[in-house]
Parts: sequence; structure tokens; C-alpha cells
Amino acid sequence: MECAEPAALAHDENLGEAELRGLRLAAQHAKGVTLDSVRLGDCDLSESRMEHLRIVHGELGGCNLANLQARGATFANVAIERSRLTGIDLAEAALSDVTIRDCRVDLASFRAARLERVTFADCVLAQTDFLDARLDSVRFHGCNLSEADLRGARLRTCELRRNDLTGLQGVESLRGAALEWSDILDMAGVWAAALGIEVLDGED
Repeated sequence: MECAEPAALAHDENLGEAELRGLRLAAQHAKGVTLDSVRLGDCDLSESRMEHLRIVHGELGGCNLANLQARGATFANVAIERSRLTGIDLAEAALSDVTIRDCRVDLASFRAARLERVTFADCVLAQTDFLDARLDSVRFHGCNLSEADLRGARLRTCELRRNDLTGLQGVESLRGAALEWSDILDMAGVWAAALGIEVLDGED
């Protein structure tokens, strides 16, 4: 069901069981907005401030959420595909049963967030911040995690496959994660540096 496109979002607004396409609501300022059972296609919420945003049972495709400030947000049973999330702020957010596929999520912040049963597939997560976040059953498949920051993060039963981990910060936080053997070998120098092991050249 499609509904009329709102001209703006109000504080504590609740949009439910709707399909919205081509929505242009950049630079909104609305706290406590709830999107329940919605499908968003080619929608623009970039540069908006939407603290405590709730998206439940949602599908987002081809959307622009760049630089969206959504501190304390809740995403549950959400699928996001082919969307731009560059610079999104999801600090202190709670994400559960979420799939993010083929998206740019670089320069984003998940600081102190809790992620449960979340999958990132074929995403760019370069320089993204997971500082002090809690990741439980999170999967990173085919992602660019170069220069991402995991310092202080706690991982439990997480899985990383075929990712670019160049310059990853906080590698010691990968304790509790599972990696493919080829990735472990590629990271040998990083592991050595994290453990304070000096790498010797060949015999003199």
C-alpha cells in the first residue's frame, strides 16, 4: 500500500504499513520517529537529525541515509540494500536481525551500539567506528573494513569472510571472531604488531 508523501517529519511521528518511493526529506530534525512495516525505495533522509529513530520490519532499497544522525536508534528485522549510509551516526543504537547488503557504510559510527544477528555483505565500511560496541552473531562477508576501528569492541560468535582488513584498528578485539585461514595469513603482520613481535629479515 502506498501512502501520501509527507512534506516533513514531526517528532514522535509513526508511519506504519506503507510503501514510500522517491521520498525527499533531507535535513529533517525529528526525534522519536517510528517506521513500522514500511518499504522505502529511492528515499532521501540524508543530513537529517533523527535521534531514537525506530525502524521495525522495514525494507530500504536505493536510499540515501548519508550523514543521518540517529543516535540511540532501534533497527529490528530490517533489510537495507544498494543504499548510501556514508557518515551515518548510529552510536548507542540497537540493531537486531538486520541485513545490510551492497551499501556504502564508510565513515559511519556504531560507537557503543549493540548489534545482534546483523549481516554486512559486500559493503564498504572503510574508517567506520565500532568503538566500545557489542557485536553478537555479526557477519562481515566480502566487505571493505580498511582502517575500521574496533577498539574496545566485544565480539561474540562473529564471522568474517573475504574482507579487506588493511589498517584495521583494535585487532585484539577480534577475539571471539572466526576468520578464514587465508584472511588469517594475510593479517600475519598485523597480529605480530598487535602482540609486539618484531619481524626479522632473513639470516645475516
